[in-house]
Amino acid sequence: MYEIRIAGYPSTEAALALQDPIKHLLCPDPDHAPPCEVPWSFTVADDGPDDASTALVLGVYTSGGQATQMAARVRALAGETRSVAVREGDAGEWEELVEQYRFERGLRSERSGPGQ
Repeated sequence: MYEIRIAGYPSTEAALALQDPIKHLLCPDPDHAPPCEVPWSFTVADDGPDDASTALVLGVYTSGGQATQMAARVRALAGETRSVAVREGDAGEWEELVEQYRFERGLRSERSGPGQ
């Protein structure tokens, strides 16, 4: 689980405006048969000590190498004026994404017991 953080937006609305272009970058054919090659999701976070800036955070369930490659593509899209960083994410903060990965690949949830 990794997070790609695109920093430096003046508002939540400005950060969220980058979602659609990134969605198209990650999934150029939204009508493809599931699963996605790399499960992904978005959130926003305060960015900076005074919370005057917002970051768009892209969660990806993939390897570190692939997360780094995805961040490079996002960086090219976001432009040189935006800071784009990759870090390990907390799977507990991205439970829906982890469950999506398990469901799409037919894996049982860790919460599932025998016969479930």
